[in-house]
Amino acid sequence: MTQPLAVTIDDICDAAWVIAPAAVRTPLIENTVLNAHCGRRVLLKFEGAQRTGSFKFRGAYNRLARLDAAQRAAGVVAWSSGNHAQGIAAAARLLDMPATIVMPADAPAIKLANTRALGADIVTYDRHSESREVIATDLALRRGATLVPSFDDPFVIAGQGTAGLEIMEQAAQAGAEVAQILVCCGGGGLTAGIATAVKAQAPEVAINTVEPAGFDDTARALRSGERESVAPEARSICDALLAPQPGALTFPINRALVTGGLVVTDDQVRDAMRFAFTTLKLVVEPGGAVALAAMLYGLAPQHDGAAVVVLSGSNVDPADFAAIITGTG
Repeated sequence: MTQPLAVTIDDICDAAWVIAPAAVRTPLIENTVLNAHCGRRVLLKFEGAQRTGSFKFRGAYNRLARLDAAQRAAGVVAWSSGNHAQGIAAAARLLDMPATIVMPADAPAIKLANTRALGADIVTYDRHSESREVIATDLALRRGATLVPSFDDPFVIAGQGTAGLEIMEQAAQAGAEVAQILVCCGGGGLTAGIATAVKAQAPEVAINTVEPAGFDDTARALRSGERESVAPEARSICDALLAPQPGALTFPINRALVTGGLVVTDDQVRDAMRFAFTTLKLVVEPGGAVALAAMLYGLAPQHDGAAVVVLSGSNVDPADFAAIITGTG
């Protein structure tokens, strides 16, 4: 028998109720220049406006809010390149619990600094030679703390799915019939949550993942039907999307609900970041700009209705951002 998927629409509706007092209902933006460039109506879900500057706060708060008093006292441990780290740190501070985050030593300085500023302890590692999962699991066991994965957790996935509920509600308010949604994809938690929320209401909507070249494990996995892995030598500026393979919980959801995967280059991502800044007046980090890059370069299959592009985060180092915007980096 087919195993049930890890998250349902009821889980996401429950998550929306849980996170409502703390999370931001982020805007769905439309721009006439972008519409003209794409020859269709495009709506942008701007998660840079969320607490901590990315969608990750949604899942982090939904997970931590479920812990009882004893679990909260013992604290939480997570691993992250930065956005999940900040989400966990912010949620832990709001819920008055200690947090330790395992982060790559080469994570953007702004993500490291913001995570520390939110009160979390940081343990760094070499992403090319050490396993973040092993380090974090060992820490959690030794401390009796709760381990909170960055995407492979039902409450985290459900929390991310609240963005999908908002997309459908806001699109309806804007008089837009959604035909397609493009979502950035690392481990697949945001995609799995949004796809679950959207498909339960509108099964005909096409969902496409977007990944950076070299980290197209989900695109390949959707074609093969099996979880694929990233080559060890792969590199990308999209630091938020460098998960080594799709999640054990997220991939079955995405395999069942996602239409297909798209892939963009780092240069296309840089162009999308420049477009977001100069035309949309938005700061978007590299990983947050991949779906916009796919739309700008005409990589998304054409549909008659409106397209929604998820801009998943805005946490980028000022120096790196300036170099990209000015074309010097």
